[in-house]
Amino acid sequence: QVQLVESGGGLVQPGGSLRLSCAASGFSLANYNAGWFRQPPGKEPEGVSCITSDGNTADSDSVKGRFTISRDNAKNTVYLQMNNLKPEDTAVYYCATDQQGGDYSFSPRCSLFLGSWGQGTQVTVSS
Repeated sequence: QVQLVESGGGLVQPGGSLRLSCAASGFSLANYNAGWFRQPPGKEPEGVSCITSDGNTADSDSVKGRFTISRDNAKNTVYLQMNNLKPEDTAVYYCATDQQGGDYSFSPRCSLFLGSWGQGTQVTVSS
């Protein structure tokens, strides 16, 4: 069974850090692009970061310089290190791959499938 399981969210003060993890099962993540979307309360989903199968990355303008995406193919896991968090980063964060194709483009080399996510992990940035 193909599954993506996100973890690592929580409540953090502005300026704080969190590290999200997305563990894949049922397939080899190494063969695919992977990355993160988020959905703020009451808003549409938005792309956050993407990493190609060979490690090239692309980030949305809103998180550049603060978030870093990485992957460990041996652990079948992709990570999102989030630093200097802001209240506007509050959202449910979902990971995704291009296993079903890529209909959301972060860059010419990195696209993800917007329509198939795990259960997500809540990130709340508040003082």
